[in-house]
Amino acid sequence: MVRGRGGLVLLGLWLCVHSVPISVDKSTGKPEVEDLEPPRSTDTGLHYDRYLREVIEFLEKDPHFREKLKNANMDDIKQGKLSKELNFVQHNFRSKLDELKREEINRLRMLIKAKHDTEEQNGQTMDHQALLKQFEHLNHMNPHTFEVDDLDRLIQSATRDLENFDKERHDEFKRYEMMKEHERRERLKAMSEDDRKKAEQQYEEMKKKHADHPKVNHPGSEDQLKEVWQETDGLDPEDFDPKTFFKMHDSNGDGFFDESELEALFTKELEKVYNPENEEDDMVEMEEERLRMKEHVMNEVDTNKDRLVSFSEFMAATKKEDFYEKDEWETLDQNPMYTEEELREYEQHLANEESDISKKSVELQKQREELERQQEELNAQKLGLKQAMEEMEKIKSQKAEIKQPGSVVTEGQATPVIPGNSQPLPPGHQQQDVPVPGHS
Repeated sequence: MVRGRGGLVLLGLWLCVHSVPISVDKSTGKPEVEDLEPPRSTDTGLHYDRYLREVIEFLEKDPHFREKLKNANMDDIKQGKLSKELNFVQHNFRSKLDELKREEINRLRMLIKAKHDTEEQNGQTMDHQALLKQFEHLNHMNPHTFEVDDLDRLIQSATRDLENFDKERHDEFKRYEMMKEHERRERLKAMSEDDRKKAEQQYEEMKKKHADHPKVNHPGSEDQLKEVWQETDGLDPEDFDPKTFFKMHDSNGDGFFDESELEALFTKELEKVYNPENEEDDMVEMEEERLRMKEHVMNEVDTNKDRLVSFSEFMAATKKEDFYEKDEWETLDQNPMYTEEELREYEQHLANEESDISKKSVELQKQREELERQQEELNAQKLGLKQAMEEMEKIKSQKAEIKQPGSVVTEGQATPVIPGNSQPLPPGHQQQDVPVPGHS
């Protein structure tokens, strides 16, 4: 059976978590549940996270859908049987879902337009296949109403994307680390011999300083949980009780540890290694360490792979031999993220990208110069045409003045000639009328 909100967590859709603050009576060691606070949501990291949360929130408000969700199993959800229950959701909720979908499509359109404008300005070509993937969580062919197909696509997309999310985070972190090392080596190349030796020495000193920290307990081990029990909860480690510990840290009281609740348990261990005020400690690395710890516990404890640790799974893990693991957790500095060969390949990739950008820049400069040359030619043609038009207008004006009777010769104009006489009249003389025989 799927567990209410937890049913959607199986697909990475547990987004609307009601927080139940816990206070501890240190004299008894028993947790006290306070009043409920307003709901808070957990960001999935998906680009359509807000749309996903809002859709789930409204679906869970519908009594029929909520009841079906409680009685659904994993296969029902994955095979789309739950999505078909959308047909029975109340009209007012359906109308709101329609509105949410229209808002999401408008958001995606604006996002794609902004991306298109940016890439066009940078002379890059649009990856249309990548853009289409932005719409996979809904049916964009019907931009007006939220249908069964939209819910099915949303569930399938969220399931797939969340399964790949951690891997993508690891890959992104690996690129981050290689870029950091690449930039460090590039800085060294630009230094003098003495400065380079000083920089190398300082780098090694910072590495040693970062590695000098208290023992980091194995995530999920008895020692690690006891430390939380003592340091965070203020209780005597000799009184450690797994059942009480679970109830205290199941912050929303639903009987499960979700991923965010698990990650919160590792804060004390991470603080042993990372301090935001220390130059040698990288907070990006701290979040990667947190992710590694969470994955370790999930792999060991989450037996049904639903991205949750149930109370029964937690209690079963406390009875395993691994729970009493005493070995120190190997941190990132003890587990390099990449090899020298991978770094060389990455640097070659960067060099190729830089070369492509340089070639594109040269090509764009040539195109610009050619456009400027063509513009100059066009401007010259326009000027020539304008001058020709002015000359034609001038000639037409002169011809019109010659044809007018009694026109006065002005400076620059041709002197009128008497018919039958090739000599022009002297200036200041007017032509006299000559009688024609046979006419009166």
